[in-house]
Amino acid sequence: MALRVPPAQVLVPPEDRRWILEQIDEALATGQLTLGRLGRLLEDEFAAYVGARHAIAVNSGTSALEIPLRALEACGGEVLVPANTFFATAAAVVAAGARPRFVDCDPATMAVSADALDAAIGPDTVGAVLVHIGGLVTPDIERLRQICDRRGIWLVEDAAHAQGSARAGAMAGTFGIAAAFSFYPTKVMTSGEGGMIVTDDDRIAEEARVYRDQGKAGFLTNLHTRLGYNWRMSEPHAAIGVAQLRRLDEFIAHRQSIAARYDAAASAMGLEPLVVPTGDRCNYYKYVAFLPDGVDREKFKTMLRDDCGVGLSGEVYETPLHRQPVFAPWAEGELPGAEWACARHVCLPVSAGLTDEQVDIVIESVAATMGRS
Repeated sequence: MALRVPPAQVLVPPEDRRWILEQIDEALATGQLTLGRLGRLLEDEFAAYVGARHAIAVNSGTSALEIPLRALEACGGEVLVPANTFFATAAAVVAAGARPRFVDCDPATMAVSADALDAAIGPDTVGAVLVHIGGLVTPDIERLRQICDRRGIWLVEDAAHAQGSARAGAMAGTFGIAAAFSFYPTKVMTSGEGGMIVTDDDRIAEEARVYRDQGKAGFLTNLHTRLGYNWRMSEPHAAIGVAQLRRLDEFIAHRQSIAARYDAAASAMGLEPLVVPTGDRCNYYKYVAFLPDGVDREKFKTMLRDDCGVGLSGEVYETPLHRQPVFAPWAEGELPGAEWACARHVCLPVSAGLTDEQVDIVIESVAATMGRS
């Protein structure tokens, strides 16, 4: 059966496409194709949106995480990383010259467990990376920050999923010394490819600007002061990012309306949704729900796709990092919370372009398929 509901959709309204093309045409006419007006505009507007002093645009969310780790001189130290996150979180730690230590997660939040984090801090630990899985800022964020402060290590946020999310009125990206956002096409807002570093720390911001441009002391010099890389965002990508940022609240409101319908139908679908605390703002990058015991996830997803035309998006995540072959040198035993959460959840379709009719199809299809799986 052809897909009636795709796992994800990118929405760029016609008027936005016209504006983006006008901006790209101007960039082509002037020849300013990188580190120009559009990049600065995106940085200024994103910093204001998050409530941070600095925003530095880069070419990916992975770069947005590696650069602060380099600026924080993580090289040679140990950095705590949730076992339940994407490859890039730990890969950025390794690329920055540090050693990842995987920490168990709380299945109720999909985020790192505060108790496990506290227990994992050792004499070589220099910092911790916290991930806002699916756009949910964990209710334990204040406690996690207090643990890091008390133990004398820094906290960096991997906010790749969390553009526009908030906890108790504080925006994702403002809890740690720095944060990294991703603008990959699947995210709530996109720039095609790209990412953003946010921080209130003047030194980290200045270091980030040096690192992203081949480690040069300035744009017009060939004096290199850091071992940087080509981590710049192009002006065409920045144009897409500006248009998407200006739609972000609208996109989130639509996703929240879809999530509310899924929540109301969760019992009928046989699912247990990930709970967002009252008063918090989740952007619903993913709508996460847990399967009942005994349901084969792969069979369930295949039946939904083949019999109902409903595609479920990728998990967050299917395989925890300590079970990934590439990270075997740093794996230390079992982490049961992460392993359970990774194995037992699904992500229902949610996007700015999903229609009410498609939501109806998802709810009906999941309920019917659950009864047969």
